Amino acid sequence: MVNGKSIKDLQKEVDIYISQFKEGYFSPLAMVARLTEELGELAREVNHQYGEKPKKSSETEKAIEEELGDLLFVIICLANSLNIDLQEAHDYVMNKFNTRDKDRWTRIEKKDEE
Repeated sequence: MVNGKSIKDLQKEVDIYISQFKEGYFSPLAMVARLTEELGELAREVNHQYGEKPKKSSETEKAIEEELGDLLFVIICLANSLNIDLQEAHDYVMNKFNTRDKDRWTRIEKKDEE
């Protein structure tokens, strides 16, 4: 949950917001382009804060949190426009990771196993 909101709540909130405009959702292809744009902005911020490329003094400060929020919004828009339940999509992926990839990574040993 995000601020007490489920993924379903987030999808509904975005749908209510988008539904007030005649234009509605952009096409899936346009939204993938927007995802690419937003991901680039996130990459730029991460590079400024953790990479080798500091910001110029003339550049405005944008938080990684803001860029992740922008990405989440566009992902929700894309899912809504395609009638995809993101909770179901998440559950599917977690099941895949917990079955197919269950032995892929080195697990942290629990204290009582030591």
